[in-house]
Amino acid sequence: MEGDDISEKLLSKVQVEENELKIKEKILIEWKKMWVIAAPAIFTRFSTFGVNVISQAFIGHIGSIELAAYALVITVLLRFGNGIILGMASGLETLCGQAYGAKQYHMLGIYLQRSWIVLTITGTLLLPIFIFTTPILRALGQEEAIAQEAGVISLWLIPVIYSFIASYSCQMFLQAQSKNMIITYLAVCTLAIHIFLCWLLTVKFKFGMTGAMTSTLLAYWLPNIGQLIYVTSGGCKETWKGFTSLAFKDLWPVIKLSFSSGAMLCLELWYNTILILLTGNLKNAMVQIDALAICLNINGWEMMISLGFLAAVCVRVSNELGRGSAKAARFSILTIVMTSFVIGFILFLFFLILRGRLAYIFTESEDVAEEVDRLSPLLAFSILLNSVQPVLSGVAVGAGWQSIVAYVNIGCYYLVGIPVGVVLGYVFKLQVRGVWIGMLFGVLAQTVVLLVITLKTDWDKQVLIAQERVKKYFVEAEPNSDSPNA
Repeated sequence: MEGDDISEKLLSKVQVEENELKIKEKILIEWKKMWVIAAPAIFTRFSTFGVNVISQAFIGHIGSIELAAYALVITVLLRFGNGIILGMASGLETLCGQAYGAKQYHMLGIYLQRSWIVLTITGTLLLPIFIFTTPILRALGQEEAIAQEAGVISLWLIPVIYSFIASYSCQMFLQAQSKNMIITYLAVCTLAIHIFLCWLLTVKFKFGMTGAMTSTLLAYWLPNIGQLIYVTSGGCKETWKGFTSLAFKDLWPVIKLSFSSGAMLCLELWYNTILILLTGNLKNAMVQIDALAICLNINGWEMMISLGFLAAVCVRVSNELGRGSAKAARFSILTIVMTSFVIGFILFLFFLILRGRLAYIFTESEDVAEEVDRLSPLLAFSILLNSVQPVLSGVAVGAGWQSIVAYVNIGCYYLVGIPVGVVLGYVFKLQVRGVWIGMLFGVLAQTVVLLVITLKTDWDKQVLIAQERVKKYFVEAEPNSDSPNA
């Protein structure tokens, strides 16, 4: 009997060790799949976001009015347009990811072309906002000097709106196939060119805003030209079968999903935009806007890491749902959320200690640097929340829940966050800190709601929904196509 007990204990110990090894192997395999998508996405977003940060750093040394105007246009108007284009393009992530998981490879190229059609029309409808920037900002109560300068800057950014169409659609098309390293190479090269051109045109030749905006415009378009050449010239032979008339067929489902995606993301991006607008109406607006713009830039740099994980979880969830594996989708979500949170917590501690010292990279004003120092604890908490919230949004995009999350965003951001921010900022006279605290309340509420939704989701049911979506949107390849599905 004693020998049997010892044997049973040894067998049980061996089984536990084997299970631990299997879990470790599963985690390592998932990490490998995650980083194949997340690492290029993070580097790409760092480089892309760096274009605006570099421009702002050079413009900040031109003058405080120019810096405030650029911050307003980038954070309010360009983010408004960017939110719509990016949001509507994110519907492509759901469709391409699930189609790729289901091995309907030729559909990715068709979805990409349908997205170009929808996004080009959308981008054109946004032009009046950039043409009439000065009267719009004047009506919103901004200072006249800032509004006038912002009107000039916004005209430079009209071609940037169209660059977003090629940029986001190609990125999502390539990410679904885990082929986004090419985007990273292009983005890094462009960033280096942008730094040199900004210095050459603003410092060396003293062209001021004209020089900075010329370099910014080129920095947005150069990587897009490279992406388009890569996609259409043999880089994606399995998924790009050339231009096709099928792109004009069944556009309505793509439009519908694009609108749901756009509503979801716009409600989120505009939330920060409203924060800037509320700040513009506070006392000492120029210092408040400059300090907040610097904090949001630092926050934005960190957000690029979370957005890389957002891309990873979106692709992994959509691929696994398209493939029919609910268990793998759940495991991917757990692994990626925990990885992003750990990185976010480390950065939270780093920025809590560093406080306002980074402000001098963007400005020479001591008043602005002191305000940044006061805002630093809120910046640190924003970074911590950002390590989880975007990743959960990526789960929603991968599963196709965009319309549900749009309602969540309305409730958490606009019924909780903004009212709390207005009360704290204006009634309790906490100024920009009060407005930001309100924003954090909204983000926290949204994170909790998305976490509950994710935990309570029946992923086996989501597999069936994904498979039904893939079948519904499927079309046969054209006769002259060499697609395996033809």
